[in-house]
Amino acid sequence: MSSKMPTFDKLMNPMLDALFSMGGSASVDEIYEKVLELEKIPESVSSVPHDPEKSNQTEVGYRLAWARSYLKKYGVLENSTRGVWTVTPKGKRMHHVDTKEVLREIRGGFVPGPKSLESEVPQTIETECESPIIPSWQQELHQLLIKELSPDAFERLAQRLLRESGFIQVEVTGRTGDGGIDGKGIARIHGFMSFHVFFQCKRYKGSVSASEMRDFRGAMVGRADKGLFITTGTFSPAATREATRDGAPPIDMVDGEELARKLKELGLGVKTEMIEQVSVDPAWFQGL
Repeated sequence: MSSKMPTFDKLMNPMLDALFSMGGSASVDEIYEKVLELEKIPESVSSVPHDPEKSNQTEVGYRLAWARSYLKKYGVLENSTRGVWTVTPKGKRMHHVDTKEVLREIRGGFVPGPKSLESEVPQTIETECESPIIPSWQQELHQLLIKELSPDAFERLAQRLLRESGFIQVEVTGRTGDGGIDGKGIARIHGFMSFHVFFQCKRYKGSVSASEMRDFRGAMVGRADKGLFITTGTFSPAATREATRDGAPPIDMVDGEELARKLKELGLGVKTEMIEQVSVDPAWFQGL
């Protein structure tokens, strides 16, 4: 276990190991969690934010995104439109890569001039030519949520989000000294089953800790079927383990990235504009 932030090239082979351990394919979140587990990256490192003013992305997550980008260009990874990453036949044959060779080959397509690329193996990723940056609308939304919305407004946003998602009897309570419970509602499943849900919502730049998850669970035990924790930040690996711990009431988690996607999907403060594209069909006219 190292307390030092791994460079993005040092994460390439651990990422491949993570994918192989999960059958050759996984989502971004699954890769992230598995790499933290296999590399025993401590929470003090995994919880470091990359740029908390712009997104909820952690520095490790940012560097893993770089590693994915390079391995995809190198031909050992591919991804689907649903965000699932898969090891290619080339990757299965190689299993591990020579990271210096990957850097030389991929950077050779970006860096002009005769300068030796061997000496440019980066220690950090700030020098790279391209980056899997969070979309600008997501950055704008993140800044708005953490800087301009009051805590009360964020609770009302969570209330609206749950109502639009099919919850009924959604109330914002926000009572102090109630273990952080901000509200409650009833989730209806196919019109037949229902679950009483307590929710907590936090405008965070960093990560929700395991202790906060335990406090929330302690406040909801015996009073609700499930818990829902919504944050603009992320959840530490320990918090994720605590939320899904066997034998304890389950807590579902919505981090900043998922919150942004849900607001976009429901059209809550996020508009998707479709640009009209008009084309002429010569064959139609020729058939007259």
